[in-house]
Amino acid sequence: MARTYEEAVAEIKERLDIVEVVSKYVVLKKTGSSYVGLCPFHQDKHPSMHVNPQKGIYKCFSCGAGGDALSFIINIEGKDFKEVIEELAEQFGIELPKKFAGTANLKPLKDQMIAACAKAVKFYTKYLLTSNDAVKARTYLKSRDITDEVIKEYGLGCAPNKYSELYNELKNEFSTEVLEKAGLILKGKKNDWIDRFRNRVIIPIRNENGDFVAFGARAIEEGQNPKYLNSSDSLIYNKSKILYGLYHAKNAIAEHDGVVIMEGYFDVISAQTHGVKNCVASCGTALTPEHIKLISRYTKSRRIYLSFDTDTAGQNATKKGADIIREAFRGLGNIKQYDEGHLGKTDDRYSCEIRVVCPPNGKDPDEFIRTIGGDEFLNCVNNAPLLIDFILENILKKRSSACSPQEKAEIVTETIEVLKDIDNKIIQSEYVKMVASALDVNESAILQELKRRSHYSETVRAAAPQNFVTKNLQFSIKAQKNLLSVYLSDTSPLSFSELKEMIPPDIITDKTLIIVKNTIDKITCTINNVRELKEQLFTSFISDDVLTTTITDLVYMSEAFNGLTEEEFRTAVKENVTRLKRLNREVEMEELRKIYMTVNGDEIEALKVQMQLRDEIKSRIGENN
Repeated sequence: MARTYEEAVAEIKERLDIVEVVSKYVVLKKTGSSYVGLCPFHQDKHPSMHVNPQKGIYKCFSCGAGGDALSFIINIEGKDFKEVIEELAEQFGIELPKKFAGTANLKPLKDQMIAACAKAVKFYTKYLLTSNDAVKARTYLKSRDITDEVIKEYGLGCAPNKYSELYNELKNEFSTEVLEKAGLILKGKKNDWIDRFRNRVIIPIRNENGDFVAFGARAIEEGQNPKYLNSSDSLIYNKSKILYGLYHAKNAIAEHDGVVIMEGYFDVISAQTHGVKNCVASCGTALTPEHIKLISRYTKSRRIYLSFDTDTAGQNATKKGADIIREAFRGLGNIKQYDEGHLGKTDDRYSCEIRVVCPPNGKDPDEFIRTIGGDEFLNCVNNAPLLIDFILENILKKRSSACSPQEKAEIVTETIEVLKDIDNKIIQSEYVKMVASALDVNESAILQELKRRSHYSETVRAAAPQNFVTKNLQFSIKAQKNLLSVYLSDTSPLSFSELKEMIPPDIITDKTLIIVKNTIDKITCTINNVRELKEQLFTSFISDDVLTTTITDLVYMSEAFNGLTEEEFRTAVKENVTRLKRLNREVEMEELRKIYMTVNGDEIEALKVQMQLRDEIKSRIGENN
């Protein structure tokens, strides 16, 4: 038995063959010492995925996906790290340490829980379709245009208005432990077992693979509370990681390269049965970063449409959802801020594209689809405005009641909070024109206020690494990656401690790469070979796609340092450090120049920045002499 959990993970990773693992999902063709195939993480038309058995990694040179065998399994199967480790430990006959032994044998229990949920679905559906006591449930579903065919397809059902009908049906086949852990029964006041769901319409929830793992239950009676009762999290269900409808929608999401996120179960059912197949919803909870990462595996462009109710709660859900999406894709770049169709083609790559579906006349999605039709809703999806346009439009709706200068100033302030995040100054100026025209205010006044607030934001963030999209910054990040990759060179003649001495501690400035550097420093305190360093880095970042991809890039970049003598290796490291110092200095100067341009109208601030620039130039001249 492995002495520690980390050693068990290392042993499991030793047993995994990257080619064998990927081949289960991708047809691979050998080319030289590597293999190529169609990437399963986006709609690949030409083989973009490369699998390198020597390095034990895969890398798609189209969508950027990459990692080791373990991260591939986690991403392709949509499971978490702990779950995959438990399954692989069982598969390879590796006993996990006693501390984790209680979780290592959970698969039989999970299988029983899933089987119990499937039996419950059949029971609820049969009761809905055949029982005289389910008339109210059938009437409710009929009012939502849900037919018997839809009931069967989605496994909809009805829970009897009795205490133990389901329990009595299943108790001879499943233990009370299984039924309780699956969330189907609970202890009653008399310490007896009773059904968890009673007198409710049942909406079964499937995981990504199609297994029934939980339930949503809607009230039937007027005044019955709560309106929705949902399964609690369990061994087979985590509401923060499962999206309702994804099992039915995943192929359509990949086909359309986009996903529509809706508010509730019946919104999704209505949409999918009316031809809008690429719809999902959260299960009685707010959107989470895990939800967004889950669906992003199916849409290469990460194109996300938010389609919530049109009331105040729906508007708030749209805003919160957009914030979660931004956070989930932090580090991948900026969200899309304008339509190229209006301004010509562009090669810019975006972290994501967020649009808001706005059916006319203020109708909610489900109501609109059932009364107007799925085709018209698809029309709304295809013409959905970008998030920025939706937000500005809602702010500008207030203009009809804004008469006084103070009221207009308040609206301008709201719009500036949106406009200041637009990186493209031409696009920004066009939006300023639109706002000025809509509010009948002076355009230059808005621009001046925008510059003032943008400068203030930059000053507040001065201590943090800036996110200017410039050639120098791009070169700097590439140089930082190149420098970090020396740690992963298979033939490095230098020890980790020698490399650490040669690389200045503050030379890495990119947020993601700082995390990588700090992790390398921590790991290399306890190990002394490159193979273990790679393995531990992949394990450390297994749940973060951005960091996993970064490590994969570093592994490939490290090949440039293989085969060098010690003298050549030291020279290469020194040259990279010198080049990176110069690039970082140029980025700093460019940043100061940009700030100077924004404060040109403020003599005192301009003088301060001018003095900083002068000092920077003097310092740079001193370095070159």
